[in-house]
Amino acid sequence: MKKTVYEALNWASSFLRDHQLEEPAGEWLLRHHLQKDRASLLAGFHDFMDESTLKAFEEDVKTLTTGVPVQHLIGTESFYGRLFNVSKDVLIPRPETEELVLAILQRINGAKRIVDIGTGSGAIAITLKLESPESLVTAIDLSEDALAVAQKNAKTLKADVLFKHGNLFEPVRGKTFDVIVSNPPYIPETDRASLAEQVREYEPALALFAGDDGLAIYRRLAKDAPLYTHSGSMIALEVGAGQGESVKTLFQEQFPTAVIDVIEDINKKDRIVLISVT
Repeated sequence: MKKTVYEALNWASSFLRDHQLEEPAGEWLLRHHLQKDRASLLAGFHDFMDESTLKAFEEDVKTLTTGVPVQHLIGTESFYGRLFNVSKDVLIPRPETEELVLAILQRINGAKRIVDIGTGSGAIAITLKLESPESLVTAIDLSEDALAVAQKNAKTLKADVLFKHGNLFEPVRGKTFDVIVSNPPYIPETDRASLAEQVREYEPALALFAGDDGLAIYRRLAKDAPLYTHSGSMIALEVGAGQGESVKTLFQEQFPTAVIDVIEDINKKDRIVLISVT
């Protein structure tokens, strides 16, 4: 049976609502299958859809009930106004991480040597390079599959970022940086069962979990960071809700004279820890 664009979207919204899923995912999938932006989609509401396109769209909508993130079906996610390729090998960029990037950009002037530890899709490193073109940006990840996604994003977005494979600071031994940024794994293993299925089953565990208390990677970063910083360096970290003071304490032990701020996100939850090294 033929359907107009409007009818297809209306069906998807109703289907997703009945399955307690987010209705906007229907529009994202429809735009993906029709290769249209939102304005073009609305303008063509009364156009009939090609039957093969309609079938593929309806199958993808039904697939959402299995827990697969819509971003994996469309292959992209928006971050800081740009589209990034995503896959099962990288964490899907979140709006909260845009706040981390903004906090850095508000505090740097001129060319900086920046390193992104655990780059994943490359969203942080690539955005910092594009927003601060004179800076030299290095991005590190333990996962070669994640690095492949990040390198593809850098090529697509024309960002000159140096990518290195390795564990935390290992690939940049002997170097110091003006800015160290990281959005590391910070979910406690004990919280695994309570996570949404889309996250628990379809996003990489390597990018999610960090020991029983979620602080394992912060401990390692805090211990090693003095070797890679200088007076005037900034360390910018994303943290989980309620972790701000614990992460602050870890870094204050290694940087006794540093000024450390815990910044809440738009939802009033701990989200960013900024360490100003003196």
